[in-house]
Amino acid sequence: MPRRSAAGADTPLNGVDPAKSDSKGITTCGDSSGPAPQEKIELRKKVTLLRGISIIVGTIIGAGIFISPKGILQNSGSVGMSLVIWCACGVLSLFGALSYAELGTCIKKSGGHYTYILEAFGPQVAFVRLWADLIAIRPAGLAVISLAFGRYILEPIFMPCGVPELAVKLATSLGITAVMYLNSMSVSWTARIQIFLTFSKLTAIALIVVPGMVQLFRGETQNFENAFRVDSVQLTGLPLAFYSGMYAYAGWFYLNFVTEEVENPERTVPLAICISMGIVTVCYVLTNVAYYTVMSAQELLSSDAVAVTFAEKLFGNFSVAVPLFVALSCFGSMNGCLFAFSRMFYVASREGHLPEILSMIHVRRHTPLPAVIVLYPLTILILFSGDIYSLLNFMSFMRWLFIGVAVVGLIYLRYTRPEMHRPFKVPLFIPAVFSFTCFFMVFLSLYSDPFNTGIGFAIALTGIPAYYIFIVFNKRPRWFHKLSDSINRSLQIIMEVVPAEY
Repeated sequence: MPRRSAAGADTPLNGVDPAKSDSKGITTCGDSSGPAPQEKIELRKKVTLLRGISIIVGTIIGAGIFISPKGILQNSGSVGMSLVIWCACGVLSLFGALSYAELGTCIKKSGGHYTYILEAFGPQVAFVRLWADLIAIRPAGLAVISLAFGRYILEPIFMPCGVPELAVKLATSLGITAVMYLNSMSVSWTARIQIFLTFSKLTAIALIVVPGMVQLFRGETQNFENAFRVDSVQLTGLPLAFYSGMYAYAGWFYLNFVTEEVENPERTVPLAICISMGIVTVCYVLTNVAYYTVMSAQELLSSDAVAVTFAEKLFGNFSVAVPLFVALSCFGSMNGCLFAFSRMFYVASREGHLPEILSMIHVRRHTPLPAVIVLYPLTILILFSGDIYSLLNFMSFMRWLFIGVAVVGLIYLRYTRPEMHRPFKVPLFIPAVFSFTCFFMVFLSLYSDPFNTGIGFAIALTGIPAYYIFIVFNKRPRWFHKLSDSINRSLQIIMEVVPAEY
Protein backbone atom coordinates (compact mmCIF):
# COMPACT_ATOMS: atom_id res chain seq x y z
CA MET A 1 0.00 0.00 0.00
CA PRO A 2 1.49 3.39 -0.90
CA ARG A 3 2.41 5.53 2.10
CA ARG A 4 1.97 9.28 2.36
CA SER A 5 3.87 11.20 5.01
CA ALA A 6 2.97 14.55 6.50
CA ALA A 7 6.50 14.96 7.75
CA GLY A 8 7.27 17.32 4.90
CA ALA A 9 4.70 19.87 6.02
CA ASP A 10 5.72 23.53 6.37
CA THR A 11 4.68 23.64 10.02
CA PRO A 12 7.63 22.77 12.30
CA LEU A 13 7.11 20.17 15.00
CA ASN A 14 8.41 21.33 18.39
CA GLY A 15 10.88 23.61 16.64
CA VAL A 16 12.19 20.78 14.48
CA ASP A 17 11.37 20.73 10.79
CA PRO A 18 11.28 17.08 9.67
CA ALA A 19 11.75 18.20 6.07
CA LYS A 20 15.28 19.30 6.91
CA SER A 21 16.62 15.82 7.67
CA ASP A 22 19.55 14.65 5.61
CA SER A 23 20.04 11.14 4.33
CA LYS A 24 22.04 10.16 7.43
CA GLY A 25 19.14 10.84 9.76
CA ILE A 26 20.60 14.10 11.20
CA THR A 27 17.89 16.68 11.76
CA THR A 28 18.55 20.41 11.78
CA CYS A 29 16.69 23.10 13.68
CA GLY A 30 15.08 26.00 11.89
CA ASP A 31 16.43 28.82 14.07
CA SER A 32 18.84 31.64 13.26
CA SER A 33 21.84 29.97 14.88
CA GLY A 34 22.28 27.64 11.90
CA PRO A 35 22.19 23.87 11.62
CA ALA A 36 22.58 21.84 14.82
CA PRO A 37 22.80 18.07 14.99
CA GLN A 38 19.91 16.31 16.69
CA GLU A 39 19.49 12.77 17.92
CA LYS A 40 18.15 10.26 15.45
CA ILE A 41 14.40 9.75 15.89
CA GLU A 42 13.98 6.02 16.37
CA LEU A 43 13.12 3.33 18.91
CA ARG A 44 16.34 2.60 20.75
CA LYS A 45 17.74 -0.76 21.82
CA LYS A 46 17.12 -0.45 25.56
CA VAL A 47 15.83 -3.95 26.35
CA THR A 48 18.67 -5.80 28.05
CA LEU A 49 18.62 -9.44 29.19
CA LEU A 50 17.33 -8.49 32.66
CA ARG A 51 14.66 -6.23 31.18
CA GLY A 52 13.68 -8.95 28.71
CA ILE A 53 13.25 -11.45 31.54
CA SER A 54 11.20 -8.92 33.50
CA ILE A 55 8.91 -8.34 30.49
CA ILE A 56 8.21 -12.07 30.10
CA VAL A 57 8.00 -13.05 33.78
CA GLY A 58 6.19 -9.84 34.74
CA THR A 59 3.58 -10.36 32.03
CA ILE A 60 2.98 -14.09 32.53
CA ILE A 61 2.58 -13.92 36.31
CA GLY A 62 -0.61 -11.94 36.73
CA ALA A 63 -3.46 -12.28 39.18
CA GLY A 64 -4.38 -15.89 38.36
CA ILE A 65 -1.80 -17.74 40.46
CA PHE A 66 -2.78 -15.61 43.49
CA ILE A 67 -6.54 -15.62 43.04
CA SER A 68 -7.93 -18.82 41.56
CA PRO A 69 -5.73 -21.69 40.33
CA LYS A 70 -8.67 -24.04 40.81
CA GLY A 71 -9.54 -24.52 37.13
CA ILE A 72 -6.79 -27.13 36.72
CA LEU A 73 -7.67 -28.94 39.96
CA GLN A 74 -11.37 -28.96 39.16
CA ASN A 75 -10.87 -30.50 35.72
CA SER A 76 -8.01 -32.87 36.58
CA GLY A 77 -9.75 -34.52 39.52
CA SER A 78 -6.78 -34.95 41.88
CA VAL A 79 -4.00 -33.01 43.55
CA GLY A 80 -1.24 -35.08 41.97
CA MET A 81 -2.66 -34.85 38.46
CA SER A 82 -3.09 -31.08 38.83
CA LEU A 83 0.62 -30.72 39.65
CA VAL A 84 1.52 -32.93 36.66
CA ILE A 85 -0.56 -30.66 34.40
CA TRP A 86 1.12 -27.55 35.79
CA CYS A 87 4.50 -29.09 34.86
CA ALA A 88 3.29 -30.32 31.47
CA CYS A 89 1.84 -26.92 30.56
CA GLY A 90 5.16 -25.33 31.51
CA VAL A 91 6.99 -27.70 29.14
CA LEU A 92 4.47 -27.11 26.32
CA SER A 93 4.74 -23.35 26.82
CA LEU A 94 8.53 -23.70 26.68
CA PHE A 95 8.10 -25.44 23.30
CA GLY A 96 6.12 -22.47 22.05
CA ALA A 97 8.64 -20.05 23.52
CA LEU A 98 11.55 -21.86 21.85
CA SER A 99 9.70 -21.75 18.53
CA TYR A 100 9.26 -17.99 18.96
CA ALA A 101 12.93 -17.69 19.91
CA GLU A 102 13.84 -19.07 16.47
CA LEU A 103 11.34 -16.76 14.76
CA GLY A 104 12.61 -13.77 16.74
CA THR A 105 16.25 -14.38 15.83
CA CYS A 106 15.72 -15.02 12.11
CA ILE A 107 13.03 -12.31 11.62
CA LYS A 108 14.47 -9.36 13.53
CA LYS A 109 11.32 -7.22 13.39
CA SER A 110 9.04 -6.26 16.24
CA GLY A 111 5.36 -7.16 16.14
CA GLY A 112 5.25 -10.76 17.37
CA HIS A 113 2.44 -12.91 15.92
CA TYR A 114 1.50 -10.29 13.34
CA THR A 115 5.01 -10.04 11.88
CA TYR A 116 5.59 -13.80 11.70
CA ILE A 117 2.24 -14.46 10.03
CA LEU A 118 2.94 -11.60 7.61
CA GLU A 119 6.33 -13.06 6.68
CA ALA A 120 5.03 -16.61 6.25
CA PHE A 121 1.50 -16.29 4.89
CA GLY A 122 1.13 -12.75 3.58
CA PRO A 123 -0.76 -9.57 4.45
CA GLN A 124 -4.37 -10.78 4.41
CA VAL A 125 -3.97 -13.42 7.14
CA ALA A 126 -1.81 -11.01 9.17
CA PHE A 127 -4.43 -8.27 8.87
CA VAL A 128 -7.22 -10.55 10.14
CA ARG A 129 -5.08 -11.26 13.22
CA LEU A 130 -4.38 -7.55 13.65
CA TRP A 131 -8.06 -6.66 13.24
CA ALA A 132 -9.15 -9.13 15.96
CA ASP A 133 -6.46 -7.74 18.27
CA LEU A 134 -7.41 -4.13 17.67
CA ILE A 135 -11.19 -4.31 18.00
CA ALA A 136 -11.56 -6.93 20.74
CA ILE A 137 -8.71 -9.02 22.13
CA ARG A 138 -6.31 -6.34 23.35
CA PRO A 139 -8.77 -3.78 24.79
CA ALA A 140 -10.86 -6.51 26.48
CA GLY A 141 -7.77 -8.28 27.83
CA LEU A 142 -6.31 -5.03 29.17
CA ALA A 143 -9.64 -4.12 30.76
CA VAL A 144 -9.90 -7.51 32.53
CA ILE A 145 -6.38 -7.30 34.00
CA SER A 146 -7.01 -3.69 35.00
CA LEU A 147 -10.27 -4.60 36.74
CA ALA A 148 -8.39 -7.08 38.92
CA PHE A 149 -5.90 -4.31 39.73
CA GLY A 150 -8.70 -1.88 40.65
CA ARG A 151 -10.46 -4.40 42.88
CA TYR A 152 -7.39 -5.58 44.80
CA ILE A 153 -5.81 -2.15 45.26
CA LEU A 154 -9.01 -1.04 47.04
CA GLU A 155 -9.71 -4.22 49.02
CA PRO A 156 -7.50 -3.32 52.05
CA ILE A 157 -9.34 0.02 52.31
CA PHE A 158 -12.85 -1.50 52.32
CA MET A 159 -12.11 -4.73 54.26
CA PRO A 160 -14.12 -6.53 55.57
CA CYS A 161 -16.83 -5.01 53.37
CA GLY A 162 -17.09 -5.47 49.63
CA VAL A 163 -15.66 -2.89 47.25
CA PRO A 164 -18.31 -0.82 45.38
CA GLU A 165 -18.29 -1.49 41.63
CA LEU A 166 -18.10 2.19 40.74
CA ALA A 167 -15.02 2.61 42.94
CA VAL A 168 -13.44 -0.41 41.25
CA LYS A 169 -14.00 1.04 37.79
CA LEU A 170 -12.68 4.46 38.80
CA ALA A 171 -9.54 2.90 40.29
CA THR A 172 -9.22 0.76 37.17
CA SER A 173 -9.42 3.85 34.97
CA LEU A 174 -6.66 5.50 36.99
CA GLY A 175 -4.53 2.35 36.63
CA ILE A 176 -5.00 2.24 32.85
CA THR A 177 -4.21 5.95 32.60
CA ALA A 178 -1.04 5.55 34.70
CA VAL A 179 0.21 2.67 32.52
CA MET A 180 -0.52 4.61 29.32
CA TYR A 181 1.28 7.69 30.67
CA LEU A 182 4.32 5.69 31.80
CA ASN A 183 4.68 3.96 28.42
CA SER A 184 4.28 7.28 26.62
CA MET A 185 6.94 9.09 28.61
CA SER A 186 9.98 6.79 28.67
CA VAL A 187 11.04 3.35 27.49
CA SER A 188 13.78 3.25 30.17
CA TRP A 189 11.43 4.05 33.04
CA THR A 190 8.84 1.61 31.72
CA ALA A 191 11.49 -1.14 31.74
CA ARG A 192 12.83 -0.15 35.18
CA ILE A 193 9.38 -0.17 36.76
CA GLN A 194 8.69 -3.51 35.09
CA ILE A 195 11.82 -4.93 36.75
CA PHE A 196 10.63 -3.60 40.15
CA LEU A 197 7.14 -5.03 39.65
CA THR A 198 8.57 -8.39 38.58
CA PHE A 199 10.68 -8.59 41.75
CA SER A 200 7.54 -7.65 43.73
CA LYS A 201 5.69 -10.59 42.16
CA LEU A 202 8.55 -12.95 42.92
CA THR A 203 8.63 -11.64 46.51
CA ALA A 204 4.90 -12.32 46.84
CA ILE A 205 5.39 -15.84 45.51
CA ALA A 206 8.32 -16.35 47.91
CA LEU A 207 6.02 -15.33 50.80
CA ILE A 208 3.79 -18.24 49.79
CA VAL A 209 6.40 -20.81 48.74
CA VAL A 210 8.83 -20.49 51.69
CA PRO A 211 6.22 -20.94 54.47
CA GLY A 212 4.63 -23.67 52.37
CA MET A 213 7.92 -25.56 52.12
CA VAL A 214 8.43 -25.12 55.87
CA GLN A 215 5.00 -26.68 56.44
CA LEU A 216 5.90 -29.51 54.06
CA PHE A 217 9.15 -30.30 55.88
CA ARG A 218 7.27 -30.25 59.18
CA GLY A 219 5.20 -33.14 57.88
CA GLU A 220 2.05 -31.33 56.71
CA THR A 221 1.50 -33.83 53.92
CA GLN A 222 -2.02 -35.03 54.66
CA ASN A 223 -3.42 -33.25 51.58
CA PHE A 224 -0.99 -35.19 49.36
CA GLU A 225 -2.19 -38.60 50.50
CA ASN A 226 -3.67 -40.59 47.61
CA ALA A 227 -2.73 -37.67 45.35
CA PHE A 228 -2.83 -39.86 42.24
CA ARG A 229 -6.05 -41.78 42.87
CA VAL A 230 -7.03 -43.19 39.48
CA ASP A 231 -10.74 -43.25 40.25
CA SER A 232 -10.78 -39.47 40.85
CA VAL A 233 -9.06 -38.53 37.59
CA GLN A 234 -11.54 -37.15 35.04
CA LEU A 235 -10.32 -38.01 31.55
CA THR A 236 -12.99 -35.85 29.93
CA GLY A 237 -11.85 -32.85 31.97
CA LEU A 238 -8.12 -33.16 31.26
CA PRO A 239 -8.26 -31.16 27.99
CA LEU A 240 -10.02 -28.34 29.85
CA ALA A 241 -7.38 -28.53 32.58
CA PHE A 242 -4.64 -28.17 29.94
CA TYR A 243 -6.55 -25.23 28.46
CA SER A 244 -6.59 -23.48 31.85
CA GLY A 245 -2.89 -24.24 32.36
CA MET A 246 -1.82 -22.93 28.96
CA TYR A 247 -3.82 -19.77 29.61
CA ALA A 248 -2.00 -19.30 32.94
CA TYR A 249 1.36 -19.51 31.14
CA ALA A 250 0.34 -17.18 28.29
CA GLY A 251 2.69 -14.22 27.90
CA TRP A 252 5.94 -15.94 26.94
CA PHE A 253 5.66 -14.37 23.47
CA TYR A 254 5.68 -10.69 24.50
CA LEU A 255 9.42 -10.14 24.14
CA ASN A 256 9.03 -10.96 20.43
CA PHE A 257 6.79 -7.91 20.11
CA VAL A 258 9.78 -5.62 20.86
CA THR A 259 12.61 -7.44 19.03
CA GLU A 260 13.89 -4.25 17.38
CA GLU A 261 14.50 -2.72 20.82
CA VAL A 262 16.40 -5.73 22.23
CA GLU A 263 20.15 -5.50 22.65
CA ASN A 264 21.86 -8.30 20.70
CA PRO A 265 18.57 -10.16 19.97
CA GLU A 266 20.33 -13.28 18.64
CA ARG A 267 21.62 -13.95 22.15
CA THR A 268 19.18 -12.06 24.38
CA VAL A 269 15.85 -13.39 23.01
CA PRO A 270 16.58 -17.14 23.43
CA LEU A 271 18.28 -16.64 26.81
CA ALA A 272 15.50 -14.42 28.20
CA ILE A 273 12.82 -16.85 27.02
CA CYS A 274 14.48 -19.98 28.44
CA ILE A 275 15.36 -18.35 31.79
CA SER A 276 11.88 -16.83 32.13
CA MET A 277 10.03 -20.06 31.41
CA GLY A 278 12.19 -21.90 33.93
CA ILE A 279 11.45 -19.27 36.59
CA VAL A 280 7.70 -19.23 35.90
CA THR A 281 7.31 -23.02 35.81
CA VAL A 282 9.18 -23.49 39.11
CA CYS A 283 7.19 -20.65 40.73
CA TYR A 284 3.83 -22.03 39.57
CA VAL A 285 4.50 -25.60 40.66
CA LEU A 286 5.97 -24.68 44.06
CA THR A 287 3.17 -22.17 44.73
CA ASN A 288 0.55 -24.86 44.15
CA VAL A 289 2.47 -27.31 46.36
CA ALA A 290 2.55 -24.61 49.07
CA TYR A 291 -1.23 -24.11 48.80
CA TYR A 292 -1.84 -27.83 49.38
CA THR A 293 0.29 -27.85 52.55
CA VAL A 294 -2.28 -25.56 54.17
CA MET A 295 -5.53 -26.20 52.26
CA SER A 296 -7.28 -29.35 51.18
CA ALA A 297 -8.48 -29.74 47.61
CA GLN A 298 -12.04 -28.92 48.74
CA GLU A 299 -10.91 -25.73 50.52
CA LEU A 300 -8.94 -24.62 47.45
CA LEU A 301 -11.94 -25.20 45.17
CA SER A 302 -14.24 -23.21 47.46
CA SER A 303 -11.87 -20.21 47.79
CA ASP A 304 -12.35 -17.16 45.59
CA ALA A 305 -8.84 -15.87 46.34
CA VAL A 306 -6.53 -18.77 47.19
CA ALA A 307 -3.53 -16.65 48.20
CA VAL A 308 -5.69 -14.62 50.61
CA THR A 309 -7.09 -17.82 52.18
CA PHE A 310 -3.55 -19.23 52.46
CA ALA A 311 -2.29 -16.04 54.15
CA GLU A 312 -5.24 -15.91 56.56
CA LYS A 313 -4.49 -19.46 57.72
CA LEU A 314 -0.75 -18.84 58.23
CA PHE A 315 -0.26 -15.12 58.88
CA GLY A 316 -3.50 -13.83 60.38
CA ASN A 317 -3.67 -10.04 60.12
CA PHE A 318 -0.68 -9.93 57.77
CA SER A 319 -2.97 -11.33 55.06
CA VAL A 320 -4.07 -7.73 54.36
CA ALA A 321 -0.81 -7.32 52.40
CA VAL A 322 -1.74 -10.04 49.90
CA PRO A 323 -4.28 -7.92 47.96
CA LEU A 324 -1.61 -5.23 47.55
CA PHE A 325 0.80 -7.79 46.08
CA VAL A 326 -1.95 -9.01 43.74
CA ALA A 327 -2.59 -5.41 42.65
CA LEU A 328 1.13 -4.87 41.97
CA SER A 329 1.18 -8.13 40.02
CA CYS A 330 -1.75 -6.97 37.87
CA PHE A 331 -0.11 -3.60 37.30
CA GLY A 332 3.03 -5.37 36.09
CA SER A 333 0.98 -7.43 33.63
CA MET A 334 -0.78 -4.29 32.39
CA ASN A 335 2.55 -2.52 31.91
CA GLY A 336 4.20 -5.44 30.11
CA CYS A 337 1.22 -6.08 27.84
CA LEU A 338 0.90 -2.45 26.77
CA PHE A 339 4.64 -2.08 26.20
CA ALA A 340 4.57 -5.15 23.93
CA PHE A 341 1.44 -4.82 21.85
CA SER A 342 1.87 -1.09 21.22
CA ARG A 343 4.88 -2.19 19.13
CA MET A 344 2.63 -4.49 17.11
CA PHE A 345 0.44 -1.52 16.16
CA TYR A 346 3.59 0.48 15.41
CA VAL A 347 4.89 -2.21 13.02
CA ALA A 348 1.46 -2.76 11.44
CA SER A 349 1.25 0.96 10.68
CA ARG A 350 4.73 0.85 9.19
CA GLU A 351 3.53 -1.98 6.91
CA GLY A 352 0.53 0.09 5.78
CA HIS A 353 -2.14 -1.85 7.67
CA LEU A 354 -3.00 0.92 10.15
CA PRO A 355 -3.04 4.74 9.91
CA GLU A 356 0.40 6.22 9.36
CA ILE A 357 0.32 8.28 12.56
CA LEU A 358 0.72 5.06 14.60
CA SER A 359 4.23 4.49 13.20
CA MET A 360 5.56 7.83 14.44
CA ILE A 361 7.92 8.52 17.33
CA HIS A 362 7.93 11.33 19.88
CA VAL A 363 10.71 13.77 18.97
CA ARG A 364 12.20 13.93 22.49
CA ARG A 365 11.08 10.85 24.37
CA HIS A 366 11.65 8.35 21.54
CA THR A 367 8.47 6.44 22.40
CA PRO A 368 5.77 5.31 19.91
CA LEU A 369 3.28 7.66 21.57
CA PRO A 370 0.35 7.25 19.12
CA ALA A 371 0.64 3.43 19.15
CA VAL A 372 0.65 3.45 22.96
CA ILE A 373 -2.51 5.51 23.40
CA VAL A 374 -4.57 4.18 20.47
CA LEU A 375 -6.36 1.60 22.67
CA TYR A 376 -7.04 4.00 25.55
CA PRO A 377 -10.51 5.24 24.48
CA LEU A 378 -11.73 1.79 23.43
CA THR A 379 -10.47 0.16 26.65
CA ILE A 380 -12.21 2.78 28.81
CA LEU A 381 -15.40 2.41 26.75
CA ILE A 382 -15.40 -1.39 27.17
CA LEU A 383 -14.63 -1.01 30.87
CA PHE A 384 -17.74 1.08 31.57
CA SER A 385 -20.19 -0.31 29.04
CA GLY A 386 -19.76 -3.96 28.15
CA ASP A 387 -19.62 -7.48 29.47
CA ILE A 388 -15.85 -7.72 29.26
CA TYR A 389 -15.59 -11.35 30.27
CA SER A 390 -18.00 -12.49 27.56
CA LEU A 391 -16.03 -10.57 24.94
CA LEU A 392 -12.80 -12.10 26.19
CA ASN A 393 -14.37 -15.57 26.02
CA PHE A 394 -15.50 -14.88 22.44
CA MET A 395 -11.96 -14.06 21.40
CA SER A 396 -9.67 -16.21 23.59
CA PHE A 397 -9.66 -19.12 21.16
CA MET A 398 -8.49 -16.74 18.38
CA ARG A 399 -5.28 -16.13 20.33
CA TRP A 400 -4.36 -19.81 20.23
CA LEU A 401 -5.47 -20.20 16.62
CA PHE A 402 -3.13 -17.48 15.38
CA ILE A 403 -0.26 -18.47 17.69
CA GLY A 404 -0.60 -21.94 16.18
CA VAL A 405 -0.61 -20.43 12.69
CA ALA A 406 2.55 -18.41 13.49
CA VAL A 407 4.36 -21.54 14.70
CA VAL A 408 3.22 -23.46 11.61
CA GLY A 409 4.76 -20.53 9.73
CA LEU A 410 8.11 -21.48 11.26
CA ILE A 411 7.82 -24.97 9.73
CA TYR A 412 6.62 -23.50 6.44
CA LEU A 413 9.57 -21.07 6.27
CA ARG A 414 12.00 -23.95 6.89
CA TYR A 415 10.95 -25.39 3.53
CA THR A 416 10.17 -22.26 1.50
CA ARG A 417 13.14 -20.18 2.67
CA PRO A 418 15.89 -22.63 3.65
CA GLU A 419 18.55 -19.98 2.97
CA MET A 420 17.27 -17.73 5.78
CA HIS A 421 19.90 -17.10 8.47
CA ARG A 422 18.81 -18.91 11.64
CA PRO A 423 21.24 -18.25 14.51
CA PHE A 424 18.92 -20.18 16.87
CA LYS A 425 17.29 -23.31 15.49
CA VAL A 426 14.97 -25.80 17.22
CA PRO A 427 14.21 -29.40 16.22
CA LEU A 428 11.06 -29.54 14.09
CA PHE A 429 9.20 -31.76 16.54
CA ILE A 430 9.07 -28.82 19.00
CA PRO A 431 7.00 -26.47 16.77
CA ALA A 432 5.02 -29.49 15.49
CA VAL A 433 3.96 -30.55 19.00
CA PHE A 434 3.18 -27.01 20.07
CA SER A 435 1.13 -26.08 16.98
CA PHE A 436 -0.84 -29.34 17.38
CA THR A 437 -1.54 -28.32 21.01
CA CYS A 438 -2.78 -24.90 19.89
CA PHE A 439 -5.12 -26.34 17.26
CA PHE A 440 -6.37 -28.93 19.74
CA MET A 441 -7.31 -26.13 22.16
CA VAL A 442 -9.13 -24.33 19.34
CA PHE A 443 -11.04 -27.53 18.52
CA LEU A 444 -11.82 -27.95 22.22
CA SER A 445 -13.28 -24.44 22.32
CA LEU A 446 -15.47 -25.18 19.30
CA TYR A 447 -16.67 -28.42 20.93
CA SER A 448 -17.24 -27.18 24.48
CA ASP A 449 -18.71 -23.74 23.71
CA PRO A 450 -19.75 -23.57 20.04
CA PHE A 451 -22.05 -20.55 20.46
CA ASN A 452 -19.57 -18.12 22.05
CA THR A 453 -16.69 -19.45 19.96
CA GLY A 454 -18.79 -19.01 16.83
CA ILE A 455 -19.50 -15.39 17.75
CA GLY A 456 -15.79 -14.77 18.27
CA PHE A 457 -15.00 -16.42 14.95
CA ALA A 458 -17.58 -14.22 13.21
CA ILE A 459 -16.08 -11.08 14.79
CA ALA A 460 -12.63 -12.09 13.57
CA LEU A 461 -13.93 -12.81 10.04
CA THR A 462 -15.07 -9.20 9.73
CA GLY A 463 -11.36 -8.55 9.21
CA ILE A 464 -11.64 -9.98 5.67
CA PRO A 465 -14.02 -7.32 4.27
CA ALA A 466 -12.16 -4.71 6.35
CA TYR A 467 -8.94 -5.70 4.59
CA TYR A 468 -10.43 -5.12 1.15
CA ILE A 469 -12.20 -1.90 2.16
CA PHE A 470 -9.30 -0.21 3.97
CA ILE A 471 -6.20 -1.79 2.39
CA VAL A 472 -6.89 -3.15 -1.10
CA PHE A 473 -9.35 -0.53 -2.27
CA ASN A 474 -7.31 2.68 -2.43
CA LYS A 475 -9.06 4.61 -5.24
CA ARG A 476 -10.38 7.25 -2.91
CA PRO A 477 -11.34 10.78 -3.99
CA ARG A 478 -8.81 13.58 -3.76
CA TRP A 479 -10.75 15.35 -1.00
CA PHE A 480 -10.40 12.21 1.15
CA HIS A 481 -6.61 12.24 0.76
CA LYS A 482 -6.47 15.95 1.59
CA LEU A 483 -8.59 15.42 4.71
CA SER A 484 -6.46 12.43 5.74
CA ASP A 485 -3.22 14.41 5.29
CA SER A 486 -4.64 17.34 7.22
CA ILE A 487 -5.69 15.14 10.16
CA ASN A 488 -2.34 13.35 10.09
CA ARG A 489 -0.42 16.66 10.10
CA SER A 490 -2.54 18.05 12.95
CA LEU A 491 -2.00 14.95 15.07
CA GLN A 492 1.74 15.15 14.44
CA ILE A 493 1.83 18.72 15.73
CA ILE A 494 -0.38 17.99 18.76
CA MET A 495 1.55 14.89 19.84
CA GLU A 496 5.00 16.13 18.70
CA VAL A 497 5.74 13.00 16.69
CA VAL A 498 7.60 12.39 13.43
CA PRO A 499 8.24 9.33 11.27
CA ALA A 500 10.98 7.07 12.56
CA GLU A 501 14.33 7.24 10.76
CA TYR A 502 16.01 4.09 9.52
